Amino acid sequence: MNERVSQEVLAGVVREHAGRLAASLASLLGDFSAAEDLVQDAVETALLRWPAEGIPRRPDAWLFTVARRRGLDVLRRESNYRAKLAQLTWSAPATTDDRLRLIFMCCHPALSRAAQIALTLRVVCGLSTAQIAAAFLVPESTVAQRITRAKRKIGEAGIPYRLPADEELPQRVHEVLAVIYLLFNEGYLSSTAERAQARDLVDDAEWLAALLANLLPKEPEAAGLLALIRLHRARGTARFDLQGRLVLLADQDRGLWDRQAIERATALLTRTARAYRRPGPYQLQAAIVACHAEAGTFAATDWAQILVLYDMLLRLAPSPVTRLHRAIALRHVNGAQAALAELDDLGKELEGYPLWHATRAELLRALDRGQEARRADQRALDLTNNPAQQALLKQRLGWD
Repeated sequence: MNERVSQEVLAGVVREHAGRLAASLASLLGDFSAAEDLVQDAVETALLRWPAEGIPRRPDAWLFTVARRRGLDVLRRESNYRAKLAQLTWSAPATTDDRLRLIFMCCHPALSRAAQIALTLRVVCGLSTAQIAAAFLVPESTVAQRITRAKRKIGEAGIPYRLPADEELPQRVHEVLAVIYLLFNEGYLSSTAERAQARDLVDDAEWLAALLANLLPKEPEAAGLLALIRLHRARGTARFDLQGRLVLLADQDRGLWDRQAIERATALLTRTARAYRRPGPYQLQAAIVACHAEAGTFAATDWAQILVLYDMLLRLAPSPVTRLHRAIALRHVNGAQAALAELDDLGKELEGYPLWHATRAELLRALDRGQEARRADQRALDLTNNPAQQALLKQRLGWD
């Protein structure tokens, strides 16, 4: 055993290996609920024992052993499961696409799109219902209901646990892309109080995106998502200051950005656009990030081009969050007053979204409406759990 570790590290290790274990067990047993129950038992045992004993040198093998023993105990009366579990032996996972395969399986067209994504994020990727709710901007109870209904539907419909045939892949690829995208977002800026970012989730998202791009080389959106993730990661070292506060794009030290990674990701995006000429939401988001990444200074940013890209994105995939980001670009083209008017139109939809309030605060300050800006910052602080966001907002409020 290793020495005792923080809850942050512990949670990351458990989440990473639990997702892989769930994929393996579900594929073997052909029963989603049974696999999840076994993994949940193993996770609960780990969370009880590892804080005192330390993380095992092989956490994946440890979790597997606990799950297998629990399965043999609980499912002893089920001869089919017992035979399968008895045959199950541990082998260290090589480079495998088990989780990507299971994501495709979960994204079955018999389930609603929201249920597909919520179920996959919960069981395959290990996100909590709170994290998924933050991603969807809906209550936790709504997410829990979606997951419960999806599990019931899987059992009632007898949905098979297999990688879809080639002709079935296009029906599911958009949901798979959405899962990987949301997994990346949660890792890039966590919705929980445990940590500001979750590098393990970001690593997983990039790995899955690369697998998907290799599996579907003629799907431009798969390449677009991979380019998007890599462009964001290229400026990772400049995103936080020494005190752990977020550093806004305008204030980041661009000398810390990984220029080679930016060039490679931009080249991937350019090749994809030229080869297929089918722009989609992930390609457009990657193009927006590329505009920021290629600017030598914040003042040199091509905001007019970014605004055009947001307009294209809104036509393909309209959402209140995209409108929010468009308003930020609009500020640099038409001024703070125009941007604030756009933002205020989103109040009903984004009242519970901390970035909406923080962005309003920035615009109100630019318009010399300091008291209103302070109230907006306070509301943003009340809504966010992320420690880096909290630190930045407290600094704005003069609390640090």
